[in-house]
Amino acid sequence: MLLLGCIADDFTGAGDAASFLVKGGMRTILWNGIPSGDLVLDENIQAIVIAMKTRTQERCEAVAESMQALHWLRNAGVQTFYIKYCSTFDSTPDGNIGPIMDAAMEALDVPCSVLCPSLPVNGRTVKDGMLYVDGIPVHESHMKNHPLTPIWDSSIVQLMKPQSKYPCKVVPSDLMKGDTDSLQALCTANTKERSYFVPDFVNSKDGDRIAEVFGGLKLLSGGSGLLESLAKKYIISNPPSAIPDMAVEGKTILLAGSCSKATLEQIELYQNQGGPSYKIDPIKLSQGIETLKDIWDFVSVHPGETVLIYSSDTSDHVKEVQQVGRDKIAMLLESIMAALAKKAAAHGYKKFIVAGGETSGAVTMALGFHSYEVGQCVAPGVPVLYPLNQPDVRLVLKSGNFGQKDFFVDSIKMLSPARGV
Repeated sequence: MLLLGCIADDFTGAGDAASFLVKGGMRTILWNGIPSGDLVLDENIQAIVIAMKTRTQERCEAVAESMQALHWLRNAGVQTFYIKYCSTFDSTPDGNIGPIMDAAMEALDVPCSVLCPSLPVNGRTVKDGMLYVDGIPVHESHMKNHPLTPIWDSSIVQLMKPQSKYPCKVVPSDLMKGDTDSLQALCTANTKERSYFVPDFVNSKDGDRIAEVFGGLKLLSGGSGLLESLAKKYIISNPPSAIPDMAVEGKTILLAGSCSKATLEQIELYQNQGGPSYKIDPIKLSQGIETLKDIWDFVSVHPGETVLIYSSDTSDHVKEVQQVGRDKIAMLLESIMAALAKKAAAHGYKKFIVAGGETSGAVTMALGFHSYEVGQCVAPGVPVLYPLNQPDVRLVLKSGNFGQKDFFVDSIKMLSPARGV
């Protein structure tokens, strides 16, 4: 019985979501894109996560493809649906969270849903309808200068106004502490007008309470933080099958395309510890001065080491590079990262550690992987993935803002049979 189906707005977000479902006890499969045709699933599978590319996709396409994924999940027998988006939301007036949620509520014919963009373990919390990052309102945090989804407000109600046709209501914290039946009655009190509810979500206990009160809804949404609590609520008695060992023989390569503060710090620490690295120059790449051969030549002269290849840079430098053409540069960098991954696989590399949602999507597509068993985490929200069609390969694909400063070093160690770099 498929207890939960999740539609995520990018690949790393999907892995993040799947990791918390696994942590909550659900046997989970992750697909990159909508599965083709009818699939025969292991009877022990309890959750399915479908990774889309809707975070920054053109609105009409994002909504249409999300509804295709929802239709597939419904046909597969899913009972509860979850729309997963970034825990730092999207403040752009033409953002896709509102339109996708509106369409999902209408398709499932439900009166309401919840908005829970929280991941307390990574410092993302909601209090009185306001979204915070490490205790700082998100529009005052380092996320305010995000190159694709800059943040102009921290009020979820205000962020949803230009995106959604339906009202968004904050659930007061004292009300969340009250009678469960009274809270649940909120969801059906006004069936003439669909609406969204925004409860406080500051810690794991809040997540459990939200799951208790709102877990019976057919449609929920948010970051990955709520999924562990939902998994615990929905889990059936038979335990999931054993997860394969994280460690595997073979060489490792690091690929980073994210320009987030966390990834930049992870790159710096890896370099400071002596890890060999190569920075891609987008301008030279666009002019043909720098090529795939140049980059691979650097990898080749470090045959016994794990090499980091990165295009990550500060927001100021990113803005300068984007003057050449944001879409052009983005496509070029995704293409070169995909080509590097493919070349690494051809040279016997078995472990791929990737930073950045778009980069991860490009890498997995190049490697020909579309479905995965989801394993244990190397950091909160960052699981090890085992391609179903090549079980001797390991992938660690992280959203840019996730992971501790020594994430790269820790990941290499955890994937090594010898537990050493």
